[in-house]
Amino acid sequence: MSANAPSFEIRPMVRGELDLVIEWAASENWNPGLHDADAFWAADPSGFWIGLFDGQPVAAVSAVKYSRDYGFMGLYIVRPDLRGCGHGLAIAQQAMAYLEGCNIGLDGVVEQQENYRKSGFVVAHRNVRYVLNAPAFASSEPDDRLVPLSGLPFEDVARYDRQFFPADRSAFLRKWIAQLGATAIGFCEEARLLGYGVLRPCRSGFKIGPMFAETPEIAASLLTRLIASARPGEQVFLDVPECNPRAVDLALRFGMDATFETAQMYTHGAPDIGMDKTYGITTFELG
Repeated sequence: MSANAPSFEIRPMVRGELDLVIEWAASENWNPGLHDADAFWAADPSGFWIGLFDGQPVAAVSAVKYSRDYGFMGLYIVRPDLRGCGHGLAIAQQAMAYLEGCNIGLDGVVEQQENYRKSGFVVAHRNVRYVLNAPAFASSEPDDRLVPLSGLPFEDVARYDRQFFPADRSAFLRKWIAQLGATAIGFCEEARLLGYGVLRPCRSGFKIGPMFAETPEIAASLLTRLIASARPGEQVFLDVPECNPRAVDLALRFGMDATFETAQMYTHGAPDIGMDKTYGITTFELG
C-alpha cells in the first residue's frame, strides 16, 4: 500500500459523533427518537465505535455493555457508497471483541439475519412493529392509578424494570424516562407499581417503548393513555414481541397494523426475563 492510500481505522466515538450516527439512522428510515442520544450514551459511553475511511466517518456500531455478562449491539450502519468493502465486518468484529464474554443481543433485520447466524447469533423470537394514527379526539377515562413516573421513586421504577431486562440499566433508564417531550406513565395500585410505559417523539410520529404490565388490562390502560398523549393524526409505533400472544392481541385490538419486523437474537440463548408481561420493547438499538 502506498503512503497516500486511503486507510480504514476504528476507534471509540466521542459524544458528538453519536449525533451524526443518529442522523445516519434517520436517513436509513429507522425513525430515531428526537432525544435518544443522551440516554443511549448514558448506558455505556465506552460502547460506541466509529469507522473512519481516509479520516472521514463512514461506519458505526454500538456495543453497550450493561454488565459483565450482558451486552447489546445496534446502530450498525455503513455509509451507502462504501458498503461491500469490508468496513461493516471490521467494525462488527470490534463490537464483538468489546463484548467478549457477554451474552450479546441484537435485533436483526430480515436481510441480515443469516449473516448474524454465521457470527453465532440464534433467533429467540420476532419483534413486530405495529402502527396506528392517533385519533383526532383521543381520550382516556380518568384513572388515578395512572401516574407520572416522575412522581415515583426512581428506585421503584428501576426495580420493576429489572424483571424485564437481563441487567441493571439504571443509568440509561433515568435519562430515557425523563427525555424532552416524552410521556412516562406508571400504573400503581396499593402503592405497588404494576406496569409502566413511555411514549417519545420521533422524527416521524411517536414510539411507545418500553411497555410492561402485570395484566393485559393494565397494558390496555397504559396504551390508551399513551396514545391519547400523542398529537392527533400522528403515527404511533409499538414494537411488540411476537412471543407474547397477549401483546399481539392488544395491538390488533387497538386497530394497529404490522409494518416491519426484526428477529431478537442472542449469542448464548434468550435470557430469562418477563417476556409474558412485555407489551412493547424499549428500542431496537439498545434492547
